[in-house]
Amino acid sequence: MNLQDYSAQMLPAIESELQQFVDRLGQDRANGFHEMLTYHMGWTGEGAGREAQGKRIRPLLMLLTTAACGKNWKPALPAAASIELIHNFSLVHDDIQDHSDLRRGRPTVWKKWNMPQAINVGDMLFILAQMAILGLQEHFPAEIVLKVDGIIQKACMELSCGQYLDISYESQNNLALEDYWPMVSGKTAALLSACPWVGALLGGADETQQEAWQNFGHSLGLAFQVQDDYLGIWGDSALTGKSTESDLVAGKKSLPVLFGMEKRGAFAKRWSEGPIQPEEVSFLAEQLTEEGAKLYTQQAADQMTELALQNLRMAAPKGKAGEALYELAHELLKRQA
Repeated sequence: MNLQDYSAQMLPAIESELQQFVDRLGQDRANGFHEMLTYHMGWTGEGAGREAQGKRIRPLLMLLTTAACGKNWKPALPAAASIELIHNFSLVHDDIQDHSDLRRGRPTVWKKWNMPQAINVGDMLFILAQMAILGLQEHFPAEIVLKVDGIIQKACMELSCGQYLDISYESQNNLALEDYWPMVSGKTAALLSACPWVGALLGGADETQQEAWQNFGHSLGLAFQVQDDYLGIWGDSALTGKSTESDLVAGKKSLPVLFGMEKRGAFAKRWSEGPIQPEEVSFLAEQLTEEGAKLYTQQAADQMTELALQNLRMAAPKGKAGEALYELAHELLKRQA
């Protein structure tokens, strides 16, 4: 079996598990609310389908880890659903905070309904994620379920702290490149770190192995975010499903922007003068390229990629699932969207 074979088995099972938990809301009692949730999850509304659902990277990563530790991945499905629901809760709130109009090529929940209802949608996804963890009780002892819960709650705390830093950085113009890493360690790496950590725990790995898996997820998250920053300025919006204007217009202190600020050149001068307008984005992206930010960001992505692969080798995944995990890691670390 390869990654495609595992994906063909795991992704439908993940989707079924997610739908089971979302349906707990009850369509009769809150039909409109249920519609908002299923729309965001990519199951209903115009453009519904695989692209609107996203790639379900996090639950797939978690389940492959469990399998690569030599255990049956199916009993771990509730934890996989919990992690994906948390990811989607963060996306709904992130779109509000960033005033993003598009998510996966479709209008965001707040844009389609309004901000207060989108906050409700994010909150409900978070609540359902907590309920999903309890589904592990059928196959795992209470001690393990509590450990899983602790890992996921810690990731949520770090995720929120990272988002706080991301937003607070928008109004600060004295940041250095080293300020970037604490922010992305929480914003992106925390939840990705939890995926293989939980997967290893449910796969019966000892504490030393769990630490190796956790480190793999953390470095994978850092590489993933640096790539996201790159794509946020120089990516193809037709592939990413997100406008390349949004990061600069929103004042995001991404890695390329912090690099440009430290250079104190033409980009830094314009940045210090006030908010970037959409019509300026193309020129400023070119300016960042000329000042070396594009190359620097790509090199940082390459360094984090190598670190992620080193940590994966230390985790020593087993069997065909392990081979599929290497394949997934390479796909994530070389993505274009």
